[in-house]
Amino acid sequence: MGSIEVERHFYSVVLGDVPQWLLATPTRDSGQAFDEPWMFTDGRVLPDSGLARSWVTHPGVRRTFVFAGVEETPIVSEAVANVFRALAPGDVQLFPMSIEGEADPFFVVNATKVVDAIDEARCREVHHYDEGDHPPGLEGEYNWIYGLRIDPAKTEGAQVFRLKKFKVAFIVSEDVKNALEAVGNLGVSFERVTGPH
Repeated sequence: MGSIEVERHFYSVVLGDVPQWLLATPTRDSGQAFDEPWMFTDGRVLPDSGLARSWVTHPGVRRTFVFAGVEETPIVSEAVANVFRALAPGDVQLFPMSIEGEADPFFVVNATKVVDAIDEARCREVHHYDEGDHPPGLEGEYNWIYGLRIDPAKTEGAQVFRLKKFKVAFIVSEDVKNALEAVGNLGVSFERVTGPH
């Protein structure tokens, strides 16, 4: 009898359809903007830039995991940061930050792995940036993907990662998803990106 390989499932983390507070794009502790405000979503190891800070741009229900600003920077509570520390220590950097008016520590989650795992044939619909109609540096990237599907065999053992040519997607393994759901009070939800639609 051959061994039966259990299919590993992965999930795209998306903004949850729940009442929640909205946070500003993180800045330096001094309030000065980072040179590259999108750097926390770029899938690369970053130098420690010291404490970051954010503030509430729209009051609402305080959540343990949110995406902040137009860059959708992942910001998490200490309990959620501990999930990433325990299950994906080699896949993320956690940068301490403060949120104005909040005593509790928060963290920016920087996914440092980028994997080339998009299974274009199994995605429902893919949109590339049109020739000549893309922001600089995004040649050949996806503008948007509906019904995203990835090949779990190409995830290189990562538990948390971004996707080559579609870095806007923040992907986690089923183990990470389950642990995050156990923390609860999330401002995000999970869309499966493996297996049939």
